[in-house]
Amino acid sequence: MTQSKKIAVTGGIGSGKSYVCALLKARGYPVFSCDEVNRALWEDGEYLRALAALFPACTSSGEIDRNKLTKTVFSDSEQLARLNAFSHPRIMEALLSRMNGERGTCFAEVPLLFEGGYAPLFDGVIALRRPQEARLQAVAARDGLSEAEISARMKAQFPPEKLEQTGCYILENDGSAQTLAARLDRILQKLEI
Repeated sequence: MTQSKKIAVTGGIGSGKSYVCALLKARGYPVFSCDEVNRALWEDGEYLRALAALFPACTSSGEIDRNKLTKTVFSDSEQLARLNAFSHPRIMEALLSRMNGERGTCFAEVPLLFEGGYAPLFDGVIALRRPQEARLQAVAARDGLSEAEISARMKAQFPPEKLEQTGCYILENDGSAQTLAARLDRILQKLEI
């Protein structure tokens, strides 16, 4: 089988990763998602038992309580680091396994790519950058979170102003959907795919 070319799509919460991945799918590319892998892990009893053992204060009736876990990790950076150290390697292993089954170029939506040090696992990275106010509005509308909750998540993510230091392709999401699509197509040309 031909070795696949793996490209990560990343960016902070509310930056437009899912929209760009939908554009890539519409262009015929296979697209994978860390969120999909994570959802599958939340169906795995062994994974949930290990998570409950790691975070016993976040359980109800012996089962992991997702809401308690979310509140705990986004209010305590040490707990967030513990969760990420447990979940991220498992998510990335499953994601890369899925991508390795593809021929040619495929993409993956990887929200915490730089935070986890996973960029070297990919042949290229497209990072979305969007003005903070637009991100806040998008996440509030999508998830119903308060500005404080969204800000706490943003603070735990890679700073968008440091993207130039990563060597990735930066996709500015500060205009219309048509502008974003045209900018994506220019990056795809640079990636020579």
